[in-house]
Amino acid sequence: MRIAENNMIENLPIVSVIIVVKNGERYLARAIESVLAQTYENYEIIVVDGQSIDNTEKIAKSFQQVRYVRQTGEGIADAYNQGIDASRGEFIAFLSHDDTWTTNKLSSQVNYLIQHPEIQYTVAKVKFFLEEGHSIPPGFRPELLSGDSVGCIMETLVVRKPLFAAIGKLNPEFIVAEDVDWFCRAKDNNVTMAVMPEVLLHKHIHNTNLSLNSSVNNQNLLKIMRQSIERKRNQKLEQK
Repeated sequence: MRIAENNMIENLPIVSVIIVVKNGERYLARAIESVLAQTYENYEIIVVDGQSIDNTEKIAKSFQQVRYVRQTGEGIADAYNQGIDASRGEFIAFLSHDDTWTTNKLSSQVNYLIQHPEIQYTVAKVKFFLEEGHSIPPGFRPELLSGDSVGCIMETLVVRKPLFAAIGKLNPEFIVAEDVDWFCRAKDNNVTMAVMPEVLLHKHIHNTNLSLNSSVNNQNLLKIMRQSIERKRNQKLEQK
């Protein structure tokens, strides 16, 4: 029976789970444990550490299922890209060190992609939680704490790896909003996607969320919009 179960797991596509972290000793173990609790069993966990100076490395290496990678460059986009380069899975998923997945996250999205080969990536709904002892960051909309919403963000994404070769990986020029840029490029290239109609991500909000506190976030969003407009203009010119 155990041999049959192992064969079934080996026949499933490998999912590379990339967790990027910097000085995340407070939350990292919780994030890794939410991956280990997945009902989908054929995955690898790659922790890309942005040269942490706390106990992040020790915590990551305490899990034998984790492949620890020390980031050689800088920034979140670069960390994602280093994880993608190190991955060996057919599908790639991402998780921030301070967030958690529901146990059916990978099984729901991977099974959907297997059943719909024309779909290149899926995202899902997200439920926001305010960490105990933290106040709502200035850049966060408090109404998001009630109910759930569709999250086109890295932590809900499960994607076929070849798509990164087709439209590019994350752009390191963006300190924040690197995911917005990637999803925008996917949309501008008419990449087929699907939204899973259930909450698969629990996103934890706290005072140190980089994307909610960065003063350059709005500048990056404007730049992304301009680049998108330019791409669409060039596409129309090529069609003429």
